[in-house]
Amino acid sequence: MDLGTIRFWLWGLVGVLALTAGAGAFLLREPPKPASGFGTGSYDLVDQKGNAVDETIFVGHPSALFFGFTHCPEVCPTTMAEMAGWFEALGDEGEDLRAYFVTVDPERDTPEILADYVGWVSDRITGLTGSPEEIAKIARSWAVFYERVPLEGDDYTMDHSASVFLIDDNGEFQGTIAYREDQTTALAKLRMLLAKS
Repeated sequence: MDLGTIRFWLWGLVGVLALTAGAGAFLLREPPKPASGFGTGSYDLVDQKGNAVDETIFVGHPSALFFGFTHCPEVCPTTMAEMAGWFEALGDEGEDLRAYFVTVDPERDTPEILADYVGWVSDRITGLTGSPEEIAKIARSWAVFYERVPLEGDDYTMDHSASVFLIDDNGEFQGTIAYREDQTTALAKLRMLLAKS
């Protein structure tokens, strides 16, 4: 075997090892999947008006579900603005679609704060909060990663998953819209969701 062939195989091996290491790092970061599928499980939350809600809130209409927090500097306001754009672009076609913003920061995000936050975007987006234990339940149900990250002093921010979950009118998971996904692609996914519901 000549030197060029040896180099080719060695570089190939390096590439495979790099891909394996990258996949391993991703898997270590990925939260555990729910035992029986996305969206299963029970939890008791409240909406931005203080009304008690549970897992049945996703039944009866197609939904877009997003996890975030009101102090979020970029991902959450961007996603909320995109949601408003989806509703506008869909018009009457999206009449049955509902959207939900679940806080991963229940200590700060009271129903009143959520009402102000979602209110500037759309009356079609419902803010949901609850006790830390109940937020952990719904996050685990949807395999959502989140963690508190300390900042200077007593301040903190939250790291969290950034995908929007698409749910049919039976409350079953149908797919995701990625953070900053092209609007044309996002609308195609929403139209497919609406057609199934």
